[in-house]
Amino acid sequence: MTDWLFDAQLVVAGVPILWREVVGNLFGLASAIGGMRRRVWAWPVGVAGNVLLLTVFLGGLFDTPQAKDLYGQAARQVFFAVVAVYGWVRWRQARGAGGPAVVPRWAGARARWGMLVAAVVGTVVSALVFRALGSWGPWADGWIFTGSLLATYGMARGWTEFWLVWIAVDAVGVPLLLQAGYYPSAALYAVYGGVVLYGFVVWLRAQRAGEPQEVTASGGAGTLVVDAPEPVGRDV
Repeated sequence: MTDWLFDAQLVVAGVPILWREVVGNLFGLASAIGGMRRRVWAWPVGVAGNVLLLTVFLGGLFDTPQAKDLYGQAARQVFFAVVAVYGWVRWRQARGAGGPAVVPRWAGARARWGMLVAAVVGTVVSALVFRALGSWGPWADGWIFTGSLLATYGMARGWTEFWLVWIAVDAVGVPLLLQAGYYPSAALYAVYGGVVLYGFVVWLRAQRAGEPQEVTASGGAGTLVVDAPEPVGRDV
């Protein structure tokens, strides 16, 4: 039964797709929806999706229909799982008194140059490492991994630009996943592209209005949270 659940597939237009890729992405989408509604359960659901997708993107190791290892995508799942555990603990601790607010702001010229340098260096180093490991599409994979780290760092600092970094990650991620045959993941990336664009508009409006908000986001089987001040007694 365990082997069947792990290897179960559906066929769409003659293309075999693993159910665990579909379910992993559905967990990611559920996590995003739960996060937008500020529900603590969004974090463990996101971790479940990360674990499933980790096995999917190591296609050669786990003998998936694609048989292509995307080490950057796999490493992203580990990174997001660690962040989700942190967010889960933090939300549980803060849910009674309310979490700290972040006022969205532009990063500033110095920070932007720093992120640009980190993007170039990080992409090159990651791509070389992923290529040495045998990753399929190492340069695109390297940018997706590096961009995800930079976007998460920018999110933590409250920089509105981090949404734009996520858009750039999705723009590379969709064609990469389509070419590699990970169709459910590519579809989710496309959906996240729209969500991220909306999030950028929300932060930009909050920045102009000077309203404190906290947003947490991760592209592809992650969590997106738009957290504004609200009355006491919310559901968790």
